[in-house]
Amino acid sequence: MTTPTSRLLDLLSLLQTRREWSGQHLAERTGVSPRTVRRDVERLRELGYRVTADMGPHGGYRLEAGSELPPLLFDEDQAVALAVALRTASAAGVATDDAAARALATVRQLMPAALRHRVDAVAVTAVDHRTPAPAVDPEVLVAVSAAVHRREVLRLDYGTGEDDGAGRRIEPHHVVSSAGRWYLVAWDLDREDWRTFRLDRVRPRMRTGVHFTPRPLPGGDVATFLASAFRGSVGTTEWPCTGEATLALPAREVAPFIGDGTVVELGSDRCRVSVGSWSWTALAASLGRFDADLEDVSPAALREACTRLAERYGRAARE
Repeated sequence: MTTPTSRLLDLLSLLQTRREWSGQHLAERTGVSPRTVRRDVERLRELGYRVTADMGPHGGYRLEAGSELPPLLFDEDQAVALAVALRTASAAGVATDDAAARALATVRQLMPAALRHRVDAVAVTAVDHRTPAPAVDPEVLVAVSAAVHRREVLRLDYGTGEDDGAGRRIEPHHVVSSAGRWYLVAWDLDREDWRTFRLDRVRPRMRTGVHFTPRPLPGGDVATFLASAFRGSVGTTEWPCTGEATLALPAREVAPFIGDGTVVELGSDRCRVSVGSWSWTALAASLGRFDADLEDVSPAALREACTRLAERYGRAARE
């Protein structure tokens, strides 16, 4: 059974986590009646917390912006989540390692002893076996994210290829983190097309002060758009080239390496795979990496790609 003091702490913790709560929802989360919630809110106000309430069916309680910083209140799960997030910051691809370590040390000092022990027990080392991209400058991340939030046209330099040092005018729509890399999804006003920019290559210029109305993103959402861009498709998460083949290998030896493809067991030493790639040649090469005989390859475009690769590899072997 909770005490009035622990109930107040639970209530304050909930009010910190989101913009607004209905009285009924707070009652359910704290295990008391809506009437008790109202009394507890009054006690928080007496303690100096500016909790406002809107009446009516769509009303609710919220901790008013600009209030003095309340005590940091974490339950055990939140403490573990915080420790994991800050200790794996190095894998996020933003140059904030030192800041994350200092933030965790600061927050840790404000926690009760039991939670400090739980946080200290979370020993996590973030390792990414891929070639790491250059870390994103936190100031660039903040500037670009602010432009997205303000819906403000961004002028930037993009340090790659033909665009090196050239100013670009874009409408920034989304900042996205994917597999340790950071991207800016934007409408390029000069090229009149959607573009994906690597954030570590972006250098924002001075603010333009020009606002824009967001355009509908191809595919409907940013996850679909990025998957399409990475796979060479348009507005779909499907690979542009998909094919099938029978491999002279057991399904159990193929399944761990097939990625998002499928494997159907045909016997103890054969299986049927269905897999996709950005080109027929890339798909043929991915099947060849299993170092096994292929049968019943389809469609014809995949068979033709296999023939081209075989001729190319044959010439390389003869040379």
